[in-house]
Order: sequence, then C-alpha cells, then structure tokens
Amino acid sequence: MATEPGREVDVVVVGAGIAGLVAARRLSAAGRQVAVLEARDRVGGRTLNLPIGDGKVVEIGGQWAGPTQDRVLALAAELGIGTFPTHAAGENLVELDGVIKRYRGTIPRISPAILLDVAQAQVRIDRMARTIPTEAPWRAPNAEAWDGQTAWTWIRRNTLTRGARALLQLAVEAVWAAHPADLSLLHLLFYTGAAGNFDALIGTEGGAQQDRFIGGSQTLSLQMAGDLGDAVTLSAPVRRIEQQGDRLRVISDAGHVHGRAVVVAVPPTLCARIAYDPPLPALRDQLTQRMGQGSVVKCMAVYEEPFWRADGLSGQVTSVDGPVKVMFDNSPPDGRPGVLLGFLEGRQARELGAWDPEARCRAVVGCFERLFGPRAGQPEQYLEQVWADEEWTRGCYGCIMPPGGWVSFGPALRPPVGRIHWAGAETATTWNGYMDGAVRSGERAAEAVLEQLEA
Repeated sequence: MATEPGREVDVVVVGAGIAGLVAARRLSAAGRQVAVLEARDRVGGRTLNLPIGDGKVVEIGGQWAGPTQDRVLALAAELGIGTFPTHAAGENLVELDGVIKRYRGTIPRISPAILLDVAQAQVRIDRMARTIPTEAPWRAPNAEAWDGQTAWTWIRRNTLTRGARALLQLAVEAVWAAHPADLSLLHLLFYTGAAGNFDALIGTEGGAQQDRFIGGSQTLSLQMAGDLGDAVTLSAPVRRIEQQGDRLRVISDAGHVHGRAVVVAVPPTLCARIAYDPPLPALRDQLTQRMGQGSVVKCMAVYEEPFWRADGLSGQVTSVDGPVKVMFDNSPPDGRPGVLLGFLEGRQARELGAWDPEARCRAVVGCFERLFGPRAGQPEQYLEQVWADEEWTRGCYGCIMPPGGWVSFGPALRPPVGRIHWAGAETATTWNGYMDGAVRSGERAAEAVLEQLEA
C-alpha cells in the first residue's frame, strides 16, 4: 500500500525481515497499531525463495534451523510451516591439498595429528566461550585481551599443524563469511557461546544446518506479512527518523508516518544509512561504523536428479582447496530435482564476486565437477545471489565485530535511543546472526516497546 501522508500509528517498524515482522506481529497482537516500512519490493530480508519449477523452491538466502533454535521453530509451528532434514545419508567428501577422501560421520579421514590439533583448539574455544556473558561480552574476565586480537592470531598461536589452521580457517569462513583475520577473538567466542558450542555452529545433524523449512524459509515472512495485511508497505526505504519527546516521524520514499515508538529492524551497518534528528549518540553511530557485513555468494546447480546419492555420497563437502569450500545437497524434500549448493565466502566471495557472472559460474560448476564427476559439470540451471551487491543487504550472513569493537562500542548495541528501539539477528544474545536470533530480537524489541508505551 502507499503510505498515507502523516499517517498516525502506535509503532513504526523499519524492515520487513523476520525480526521486524515478528515485532510487528507481537505489537499488533497486543492491540497496538503498527506500520511496517520495507525498502525492498518483497519481505523476508536475508531469506529469499527462488522457484526451480513444478512449484518447488530453493532458498538463496538463510535457510537452516537446528536443535535449541526454539523460537524460530516455534514460530514455524505456529504458522503451520513444517521442516525436513538436510540430506546427510551417504559418505561426505573432504579435499585437502588436492587429495579427495570419502568418510562417514563427522570425522574425516585425514592425518590424526591434524584432527587432534583441531580437536584441542575446539575444546579451548568452547572453554573460553563459556566464560562470555552473551548479554554483555565486554564484561568477560578476559574481554580486553581477547578483543585485542583477531581470531586468526589466536588460531596461528594455538595450533601446531598447517592442516589444522586451514580447517579452522575454513570453519570460520563457513560461519561468519569472513577470514579469521577480519574478526576479533572475542566475537568468535561470543558467537560460539550464543550458539552453545562450536560444533553447534558447524554441524549438520545436531547442529545449525540440521533442518530446512518446507516451502522455503522466506515463507515465514510471507505468512507473517500476509497476516499483517495493509500494515506492510513495500518499496519504502526509510531515509530519516525524527524524534521529539514521545512523538516520532519516520520519513520514507512512500511518505511519512507518525508514531510513539520505532523499531529499527535492519543490520547495524544499514542503521547508519538512516538520518536521525537529533543525531544518534556518538557511541551508537561509531558502533555501526564497525559492524560490517560478511561476504558470501550463495550458488546452486540444479540437475534432473541427485545423481551423487546413487554414488553413495551425501553431497556434503569440505574443501580446503576451494574456491567453493563448503557444499550441501540442497534438493527439495522429495529429492527431485537434484540441487548442489556451494558457498563462496570471505575473500573468495570478494574476489569472485567481482568477476563476470559467466566466469564465476564456470568456476563454481568446475568445483562441483572436480568433486562429483562429469555429470556435475552439466547442470540444467545455475542460480546464485551475490549478497554484497544487494542494496538493502550489502552482505551476509551477518555482521562481524573487528578487534576492539565489543569492548569499546558493544554497550551501545541493544539499548534504545529514546523511543527508537533496535532489533535484528545481530542484537540477539542467543543464536546471534541466525533466524532464531532474529525471532528472539523481534520479541525482545516488542516487549520493550510495550513496556515503554504503557509507562
């Protein structure tokens, strides 16, 4: 709908991703009138379904949920959206220094010295992560020391083998879409603690990649937006938020709306692209200058059938050689068509993201062919999303914190500025950066707004 000039509501929500829509839904259920302003011409934020024929879709954005991600699974159940397991039957592949090996379970068949080196590093990461108060990482006993170094510095100092360093680098790239040198050790530990442990971040069965949503993850947002109806306005990027006492004016390309509170539910780096009157406190603004997005290109090749299953393969690959370093079988629930999913992450995403799309397609499909054989080199469709190119996202999966960020600026992440509240996966204290974290953040912001309005 077109926003009526000077429209009056109780709460304006900026952003129609999962966090914003959850907040709007909660507020509406509490009897508050809401207006949701979304910059894109669609809802869903960093979730996006793409059709592949016969009414089936693949997710070109966020897609997985796992154990302990209780809030997003509860939301899906409430909306009547089911889940199905990520395909994991068969042998996995690992590629290290040009050698490809098959294995079952979670432990690849590589040098025991490398595996032991990785294991001891993970044990230490989990032990340190347990000391991080996820609601205030800057208060951890060793916060300054850990925030004063990169994750890559710690990995290099605390591993003995080149292979372990390569595998841990790959794991960091897979979770944060960034090189370990891009983020602080404290951020890695906070994120690990927010998920429970490091295995929960990188695992499939029993981990964050365990299940997918029937009909695609964007369906969560599509159904919430459908329930909100005319309260949601698309193609309405918010340019300015003015705050005078208990009255706010939100100015978008579709007009302006007045409210008594605002929930800004976009990534911190995009919050900084909105003008505020009065200006945001310096600490909050400088925080947003530091929380950059990761770099990822999500790529999928579609085949008539998942032929790798007949070869006894699960479709899951860990490749140190790359440039596609992590792969999954991303086929629909009934197994047809076959879909191979691969990620370009961190430096690979930045480098290949600047390539001509046809050259990038050849590089990605060439990786699939090297690992799965000649049939993988002849997909029926090739799909990709360069998330850093999207104007209203500018990167994925989420924001990363560089050295010094948490200790110096972290306290400004969640507290409201007057009647402007912040939501989004990056503000969550549990499953930060994931869809579950987005749901939790929307719920938290809605409760804070209700408390403020009722005061």
